[in-house]
Amino acid sequence: MKNIKAIIFDAYGTLFDVNSAAEKCKDKIGDKWEAFANYWRTTQLEYTWLRSLMKRHRDFWQITEDSLDKSMSVFKIDNSMRDELLNLYRILSPFEEVPEVLKSLKEKNFKLAILSNGTPSLLNELVQSNKLDNLFNDIFSIEEVGVFKPDSKVYDLPIKKYKIEKNEVAFLSANTWDVSGGGNYGYNSIWVNRNNNIFDKLDYSPQNEIKNLNGLLDITK
Repeated sequence: MKNIKAIIFDAYGTLFDVNSAAEKCKDKIGDKWEAFANYWRTTQLEYTWLRSLMKRHRDFWQITEDSLDKSMSVFKIDNSMRDELLNLYRILSPFEEVPEVLKSLKEKNFKLAILSNGTPSLLNELVQSNKLDNLFNDIFSIEEVGVFKPDSKVYDLPIKKYKIEKNEVAFLSANTWDVSGGGNYGYNSIWVNRNNNIFDKLDYSPQNEIKNLNGLLDITK
């Protein structure tokens, strides 16, 4: 992959494990913890898309709370766990390879950034709690434009800041709809297929698919 000037990462599911909050409570939740975590995540994403379509914007943290409330009701999880789950969501764990890969890319002098649905305060807390804040040039939040991915206004943010061409960006996401959103916009989108999933039919096929971020080191040699 040539002429790449910026490497931009989705946060949730790509750099940080969205299931780690529920996993840390699995002794209390029981065997249903993983199904609950997946339902919470799916509902959270659905709410972002629906609110964007309805033009009824609420920030990502409010949506995270709303989707948790529904998920706890569906899975009959005691409401006393609500604050614990939300507090753990603020400090989700990164995937194992993330810190070392980011350090290696930083040494190669790429611009590194996050482009996320998360609020600025939520994203800053996330990278600081995991001691990753010194590795990113920028953290871009959709709150700057008031609409969620995959709206093109979101993907515009790094282009406007860095004054570079779309094809000079490598964009990584574990979410196929986000890979397609960035790819249809004009990014070189890379799919981080951590769970051996099937790619969606959304008018874009990524040139590169990797199992985890270690694969990015080979692509950027």
